[in-house]
Formats: sequence, structure tokens, C-alpha cells
Amino acid sequence: MPEAQRALALATPHVVVVGAGIGGLVSALLLVSRGQRVTVLEAAAAPGGKMRQLNVGGQPIDSGPTVLTMRWIFESIFRQAGAEFHEHVALSPLQVLARHAWGADPADQLDLHADPVRSADAIGRFAGADEARRFTAFCAEARAVYRTLEGPYIRSPKPSVPGMIAALGPRGLARLTALGPLTSLASLLARRFRDPRLQQLFGRYATYCGASPWLAPATLALVAQVEMDGVWTVDGGMHALARAVAALAVQRGATFSYGTAVSEILVTRGRASGVRTADGRVVEADAVVFNGDADALAQGLLGADVQRAVPPRRPSDRSLSALTASVLAHCDGFPLTRHNVFFQRDYATEFSDILGAGRLPRRGTVYVCAQDRQGGIDDAALLGRPERLLLLVNAPPNGDRVAADPLEIQTCEQTSLALLRRCGLNLALASTQAAPNWVRTTPQDFNRLFPGSGGGLYGTATQGWMALFRRPGSHTRLPGLVLAGGSVHPGPGVPMAAMSGVRAAETVMAHLASTSRSRVAATSGGMSTPSATTAGTG
Repeated sequence: MPEAQRALALATPHVVVVGAGIGGLVSALLLVSRGQRVTVLEAAAAPGGKMRQLNVGGQPIDSGPTVLTMRWIFESIFRQAGAEFHEHVALSPLQVLARHAWGADPADQLDLHADPVRSADAIGRFAGADEARRFTAFCAEARAVYRTLEGPYIRSPKPSVPGMIAALGPRGLARLTALGPLTSLASLLARRFRDPRLQQLFGRYATYCGASPWLAPATLALVAQVEMDGVWTVDGGMHALARAVAALAVQRGATFSYGTAVSEILVTRGRASGVRTADGRVVEADAVVFNGDADALAQGLLGADVQRAVPPRRPSDRSLSALTASVLAHCDGFPLTRHNVFFQRDYATEFSDILGAGRLPRRGTVYVCAQDRQGGIDDAALLGRPERLLLLVNAPPNGDRVAADPLEIQTCEQTSLALLRRCGLNLALASTQAAPNWVRTTPQDFNRLFPGSGGGLYGTATQGWMALFRRPGSHTRLPGLVLAGGSVHPGPGVPMAAMSGVRAAETVMAHLASTSRSRVAATSGGMSTPSATTAGTG
């Protein structure tokens, strides 16, 4: 590189992004697209964070998030980076959102469709015409709640109670008051539906945010609208989305270093100034984006100098964890679609076991993602071939405090498989020599993969309406240290974590601008002191 170009490159602010989860990837893409030098350091061998793939029986299986919603967020991100989303990521819309089963009899099974009219018809056949009408009313309510909260919460950099009240206005406040935001999602559903199976089905929206429906706020009913706006699968799996964002960031000039764990975030003169890697290498930076669980900072896992950058999270405020199995198996009996949920009848005991007793559920709901299925009926092409499956059961977030109990895990897995059999699904593990046909991930494994989380997969649990304001935003108490990821605002899930990356990039740009101004002032005055604007920037 010519000397002049080298000097210009060194003069360009350098941002280090710690973690290549979707929040970190989006922040890196947007920052490099805005002319910053960006280095992404990731402990794993590939991008994606929780959007990971495991090799099972020689086949790649998505073993984290399995569905994409709110595609408009990604379309906006790619446009900001000077690209078109559809040219980099291929999507296929789902017509059947999920198949739900309480037994093997077709009368105990219910499909929700992308078309709410078809869902209402299915609910009418499943639970009666009155419940179908209640579902239609529930959808209208969910739509109103989503429209009310999209601006003041989802699109807000960091909502506050006064700010949200002002943004909502009298009409928005009246709408939320009618919903009963101080009540739980379970209480709302008990008022909206008579059939306990429908209360159970829509109560699962709470688990999308890592909470119990008896503790989650009624506002989570808006998830119904998110799903009705469209649900897609990603060709090549969700991991392909992470690879696409990383590849575009590299095209724009970002540098990625995989297999590089960060042991410490460095602080110089009261500002984040770089990182130290696990092998002792120091990487200097003008700003650091931390895309890990925010509580890892508060626990001192990134060094004592940044421990007070964010408030600590109580273990009781952690979101749910999971026990998962990535499986290659032959499937028989139950007509799997892409997303399938198998319910036990007593839903409350699942959460009393997890959150009350701190143990794996004795009778847990089982989610099965059949990754070779796309439509709502059996694929004839699959007959006779093993399928790629992800099985998931909710679990307590105690992976840093309790050792894995092999007997408890074995019992939970056996109970889960028994539930599948009662609903008509029989699994026969594929015979393979390429790799194991069953790969388990426990809360202890998730805590190891995502330090500071305890295995909790969604940051702070969305418990009570004030939980909306307890998540940290992109700013921290330490100038130059910025947060991204599912543990910060606006929350968990792939679209929300991506939105956190947008906010992180905006915060870094504001920090770099204020730092540049303070440097000019320091040069003229002969003293390097932060301005009031700089001191408040994180």
C-alpha cells in the first residue's frame, strides 16, 4: 500500500466488533459502509452467533433460530449498505405458520396459516364458530397493539416510560389500557378465548421472548400481527442469512477474524480503547461494539475496567434456556410441516418446573423444526429418506450455577419422545458413519457458547410491562463502548437483534463525531478533556 494511502487508512476511525452474531454483523456492515475501518473478532469458526449450524450425520442443521419475520428490517439494512436484500438472501414464504398437536387424532391438531381467514376457518373446525370469531377479534387487537408500539418501542433507540407516554398520545394510551398492559399474556388470553388449548397455543408467544405466559405482559399479543405480516424460511438455512451479511461486510472492506476470543475490553483515559484477545494480542480501537450477552460485562468477564458499564442482571431476571437436539432421523406417522408444536395438556407445570424448581420440565412442550419440509402436507420426496430436525424443550437458565444432570436430561428426552409418539410421530435415528445422528445442547452448553448468559437465550426475560424498559440500550456508561445483540433493546429474535445492530452503528457514529469535535477543541486549547456531549456518549 502506498504511504499516503496507509496514512489515510490509519487516520480513519477503527471500530472493533466483538462477536459475529446478527447484531454485531449488522453494526459492522453499516459502519464499514459509512467509511469506518471495522474489525470483527469472533470466538467461533463462523458467523451467526445463536444462528448456528451443526453437522449431524454429515448434514448441516440449523440449531438456533429457525424462522424469519419482519423482513422489512433486513431490506432497510441492505439498502443502507448499498445493496438489495433479495439479491443476497433467498426467501420462501410459509403458508402454514405452524402445526399444533395435543394428540394423534386429527381433531386434536390445528394449523395456523399465513392467511388469517384460513386460520379462522381452521379454528372454527377445531374449537367452534364462537372461538373463530374470537380469533378474528384477537387478530384485530394484535394489529392495533403492534401499530401502537412499533414507533415508540420497536423503532425507538431506547424507550422510557415518560417518552413512551408522550409518543403514544391519548389514543395509544387508551388502546393499551383497554388491552390491560399491567396484566399477563395468560390473563389476556383467558379473557379472549374459552378453549384452553387456544390459550396455550397463543401463550407460546411469551416463550419467543424467553418468558412464561403467566409473567409476560399482555402486549406480547402483537406477535400475532408480526406472524401475519409474513413468515419466511431462508434458502440454505438461517445460517445463510448470517453468512450473507458477513460476506457483504467483507465486500465493503470489513476484516473478520474467526476463532478469536476476546478476554478483555481495554480502557484508556475513561474510554474504551480496544480489546485484548485470549492469546494476548492487543487490538486498538476508537470504539468497541460488544455483541455478547450484556451481563458478561457486569460479571467482569471482559475485565474489571468495564464491569460497571452496564447494570447487573439478577439471575431471576434471565430468560428461558433450552434443551435442544439436532437430529437426523426417519419420520413416520404425524404429517410434519416446517414448524410443529406438540403440547402436553398441563401447561402451567412446565413453567413451575423451570422457573420454580429450576429443573427441566417433567412434562414439557416440544417444538420440532422439520428443515426439509416447506408445505403443509407430507413431501413425497422425503419418503424413505432421513430428515433434518431440531427438537427444543424450554429449560431453566442456570447453566452457570448447576451442573448438567445426565439422568434429568435423559428423562426429559424420553418424556419428549413419548409425547411425540402419543401425537403420532415416530422417529428412527438414521444410520450414519459421517457424524453423530443426535447432537444435544444443554443450558450449560449455551452458557459456555454465550458467556454471562447462564444459558438464557433471550437476555432479560420479558416479565411484567416494566421489562420493556429494563433492557440496556446501545449506550453504556463508558464512552466508546456500545452494545448490540438480543440481550439489549429492542429485544430477542433475529429481526430485533438486527435492529440493535442498526442502533449500535448509529451510536458509534455519534460517538466518533463527538470525539472528533472534542479533539479539535483540545488542539486549540492545549488540553485534552471531553466535552459534555462526549461524556454522555456511549
